[in-house]
Parts: sequence; structure tokens; C-alpha cells
Amino acid sequence: MEVPVSHAQNPLTVEVTLVREDVALLTVEGYLDVDTATELQAHLANQLHHGRRHFLLDLSGVPFMDSSGMNIVLRVYQEVRRLPGSVHVIAPAPAVQRIFDLTGVSLTVPVSRTAEEALALIDAPVERSA
Repeated sequence: MEVPVSHAQNPLTVEVTLVREDVALLTVEGYLDVDTATELQAHLANQLHHGRRHFLLDLSGVPFMDSSGMNIVLRVYQEVRRLPGSVHVIAPAPAVQRIFDLTGVSLTVPVSRTAEEALALIDAPVERSA
């Protein structure tokens, strides 16, 4: 007997809050993996389409993330850098922080404890090398 597998076994929820016209806070909860990463990608693409250039990704409610989830974070980071824009990860769960640290992603994508801390980084003057 075949038992259908539902994506609802490990549902992912993404709540989008507009912090400012160009800044979206995406609060992600659930497993960010091969089955759910496209949902986050769709939310990010929609926000890009509507002119958001800075993304705050609150991953405090994500207990597990695989390479599919990490790939989404890296792809949006690369895309918005050209705009220019930015991606900031907020308060990742310990297991997710460990993945970012082991892969070196935390050296590229800023990780902040709070949304306020990430906003301060967005608003900080950019130092340009001569």
C-alpha cells in the first residue's frame, strides 16, 4: 500500500513584514530543506519583484537547514549585492549557525542577533577602498 507523503510533515512558514519600503523581514519557521526551500525562494523573489533590496532573514525558528536552504540564502545574497542591496541573517538556531560557520557562509553573509542590529548595518555608511 502506497502512503502519500505530504510536505506538511515538516511545514515551513514564512511571514513577511515590511520594515521600510526597501527592507523586508522574513520570519522563517520550520525545516528549511530540499522539500521547503522553494517556498522561501518564492517569497524572496516576490519581494525582489516589488522593489525590496534589503532582506532580514529571521531564522530563529529554523531548527534544521540543509544545503538547499543554504543555497537559497547564498543566491539571494549574490543577486541583491548587484542592485546594490543586502541580506542579513538574524538569530539563527545553533544547528543552523553551525552550518553557516562550517561552510564559511557566516564570513560572507552578515549574522546579527536582532533585526535592529541588522538594520543598523544596513544604515551604516559604506566604506569604499580607494
